[in-house]
Amino acid sequence: MFQLFHPCSIMAGLYNALHQHSVKELPDLGIPFSKQYMMSDQSQYLIPNSTEVVLLDCQQAFEGLSPTERLYAHHLAQAGFKGGLICLFQTSQESPGIFLLLQKLFRAQDPKELSDLAHSVGFTEDEVQAFFIYAAAFYANMGNYKSFGDTKFIPDVDKSKVEALIKASKAYQEDAASIQTIWDAINERLYSLDSKQKELGLGEKGTTTYYSANCDENDAKIAQEFLDAKEISPYNTRLFKVKNPGTGDSEYEVRMASALSDSSEVPGYPNGAVLGEYNFKSQFGGREFKFHVTRGDYSSLMALIVEELQNAQQHAANDDEKSMLIDYIKSFSTGSLPAHKDGSRHWIRNKGPIVETYIGFIESYRDPYGVRGEFEGFVAVVNKTMSARFNDLVTQSEHLLAHLPWPVEYEKDKFLRPDFTSLDVLGFGGSGIPAGINIPNYDDIRQNEGFKNVSLGNVLTSGYKDSKITFLREEDKELYTKFKVQSFEVQVGLHELLGHGSGKLFVEEEPGKFNFDKNTVTHTETKDKITSWYKAGETWDSKFSTIASTYEECRAECVGIYLCLLSDVLKIFGHTGDDADDIIYINWLNMVRAGLQALEFYSPETGSWRQAHMNARFVILRVLLEAGDDLVKFEKFAGDDGKPDVRVILDRSKIIPVGKPAIGAFLRKLQASHVYKSTADAESGRKMYSYYSDVNDQDEPKFLSLRSIVLDRKQPRKLFVQHHTCVNNGEVQLKSYEQSASGLIQSFTARFPSTDIDRVVGELWEKEKPFY
Repeated sequence: MFQLFHPCSIMAGLYNALHQHSVKELPDLGIPFSKQYMMSDQSQYLIPNSTEVVLLDCQQAFEGLSPTERLYAHHLAQAGFKGGLICLFQTSQESPGIFLLLQKLFRAQDPKELSDLAHSVGFTEDEVQAFFIYAAAFYANMGNYKSFGDTKFIPDVDKSKVEALIKASKAYQEDAASIQTIWDAINERLYSLDSKQKELGLGEKGTTTYYSANCDENDAKIAQEFLDAKEISPYNTRLFKVKNPGTGDSEYEVRMASALSDSSEVPGYPNGAVLGEYNFKSQFGGREFKFHVTRGDYSSLMALIVEELQNAQQHAANDDEKSMLIDYIKSFSTGSLPAHKDGSRHWIRNKGPIVETYIGFIESYRDPYGVRGEFEGFVAVVNKTMSARFNDLVTQSEHLLAHLPWPVEYEKDKFLRPDFTSLDVLGFGGSGIPAGINIPNYDDIRQNEGFKNVSLGNVLTSGYKDSKITFLREEDKELYTKFKVQSFEVQVGLHELLGHGSGKLFVEEEPGKFNFDKNTVTHTETKDKITSWYKAGETWDSKFSTIASTYEECRAECVGIYLCLLSDVLKIFGHTGDDADDIIYINWLNMVRAGLQALEFYSPETGSWRQAHMNARFVILRVLLEAGDDLVKFEKFAGDDGKPDVRVILDRSKIIPVGKPAIGAFLRKLQASHVYKSTADAESGRKMYSYYSDVNDQDEPKFLSLRSIVLDRKQPRKLFVQHHTCVNNGEVQLKSYEQSASGLIQSFTARFPSTDIDRVVGELWEKEKPFY
């Protein structure tokens, strides 16, 4: 998946001396950087009132749909939005309760009425806006942790004032007992910035609801060992550690998401027998553990998704769409990941649909262990003009893949020509909206059957604009503004198609049967025969776990900036001559700048990264700095406001002679460079990636100190307000909302107008509480 570069501004390991880098020294401004980064600055956990809300406009694309296509799209959007509520339960213990409170408040009184009421109980105008922007950000992130960065955010209004507003509200007057119960359950955690609640993480590193509160990384490892042994995918599961009331021993429950909660057959497993009790001897844990595999997680929400997919099925355009939905319905009903994989196979075969969709437990970015999928579902309409360019890129893929810096044996035996379309999003249910996606994430399907790429065009055009350009020289800003979106289109295309879409995993499919010639294939660096590979049932995520997402994003980003140097690529997107050279420069400059901005997403207290893409971009910056020859430099200075500032400087004349060889060599190391990923050499891959991910102040340019500047000058990330569709007299109508916090709030009260959804969320929330 391709996340937008954040407009704002890993682990311990050896740090190579960066003596080659030219750094102009910062004047002595009296700022104690070495101490500043450790301070807990509450402003980092607030959503600024200046945060821009933009419309994810799909009006024109929607109007081009037939009545049947509109009905199909409507029910898919409803399935995505209802399924997106699962993200509340995948984020924090308090998120479902905050959702309930906001829905009840704003359903009873619209933002204008609630604003007037807030003023009457002592809110200033800034505090009203702060409360509204908090609510809008909560809805946009489907929880009270940022989907991009995983840090908590709290209301920038005193708790006593929020409580006064709640008790004066119409919702409270009509149902005081219910509202008071919710407030009592959430108000402490709503504002808490205790160390474990500042960011998402496992064990002492943060909070997570993918695991019960008593789990740590050791528990995750033991569970993954069990799942691998039983060939059970973790994508649609959560892990709970419970005490056996009879023996007092700790046991594990692996709970699958499904509408059904009984113990009947789960399709796709031998004899359907996957649920039940297991005694498992763990090599990592050193003893036997009892596991219970159950289903029924999020059962009532899963049932709502199934209902909408059944409605959509009636309006499907072809047999592939119908078969896809049948399998998704089977998966979401029974908990069967094999059924979802079958649905994904039909989805791949459905080439060039007018209405595109994908839904399920997809990306594992927010699971601290990196193996469990967050729910998302989207529906979008094809942008034919941009899709034609991406189709040309697909046509030339085999020619372009030959330019990647690894042997042919490290590529798939046969290039599986994917669908690659540009889409305008009509509805995206989940915690955040990416700019591009390469799916499905099932390794065996991607390797042997294919995949699809989608670029979400209206996300790119709406969200990829800086209100203020930081960390660049004045002479770069004009060119950056002119070519930023165009360069990003090129990078998204290459990142998704030839980044995520390239490469072969070496697998022992069954004892003695390999998908490669182990007698002739050699390690790209040592030239020795490879000695490690994936066993049956092992996946990229399960082997590389905590670094899998960022490692793969780094590989895809490197492929993008490496191949954008080809004139054949730039011609596909209509760039030639001087403009083509400028596109290359801005794409590389954007990557370097993003590597600096990435420091916002590093946590010194835990030594961990909170965002996979930004970790990847920092790693790339480190690689380019290590290339030397003043390819990349930092200039520290005092800004107009007297505060410390920094500019990143990229020597465009050295991109090809210095930058290209450095990225090529790094790609050969990664799989995020084919060596470590292809051969399942997780230990070597982790060691190498940890080295480049390390942030400290031992040498110039003193990244830990630079982090203080980045935090001080970061710009807020935009929030998207989406359309809402509804059916009146058999016809689908599209409703738009103003580009404001109030508009975003209203879109959610319109999307979930019935209190029935409150009951569903509330009951699930009560069921969750004992585990957290």
